[in-house]
Formats: sequence, C-alpha cells, structure tokens
Amino acid sequence: MTIEIRALTFDCIIGILDFERVTPQRVVIDTVIDYDYDGEQFLDYAAIAAHIRTRMREGEFALVETALQVLTDTLKISFPAIKSLSITIAKPDILPDCRVSVTKKSNF
Repeated sequence: MTIEIRALTFDCIIGILDFERVTPQRVVIDTVIDYDYDGEQFLDYAAIAAHIRTRMREGEFALVETALQVLTDTLKISFPAIKSLSITIAKPDILPDCRVSVTKKSNF
C-alpha cells in the first residue's frame, strides 16, 4: 500500500539566513510512504501529518537536508511498518521566481 500526503503546508523556522532564523516561513511538504498492509495493521495518515508538522516546528532546522534526515529517522521509529519513504520539503517563498525543494528517498 502507498500513502501520499500532498501539500502539507504550515509555517516554521527553517534556513540559514538571518531573517529565516527569526521569522517563520511557509513550507510545503509532500510525502509518499509504502508499507505492508496485512488486513489489520494500517498507518494513520493524520498521525503522520501531525508528526511531520510537530517535528518541523520544534526542530527550527538550519538546513532542509537536516530536517529531511530527522523526519526520515523519526517517522521510521514512530511508524515501523514503513518500508520506503520519500519526503520533499519546499520553500515556495524563498526566491521570487521559483519554488525551491529538496527530496530524500529511503528504503528500509
């Protein structure tokens, strides 16, 4: 089975520029999760979305890459049924003429 959480949008502190360290900015997160469904065990997508939102807001990450690694590690610990995971963090407002994003793909 595959769960897709698309366009999870919220504000958080992320980035290395001076203003990014004090002013929350909008991020948009896309996540694709593959897991084995045995007819009983399932993954709660609302809990996954809440996990991502909470970790991002609490982390106040300097680098998107660090945020991606922390999300990958903590999602796998909190939801051990995950078999593969792709997470994209976009900062749509950081540059005036484009949307910048970084993706991490993991297989477990």
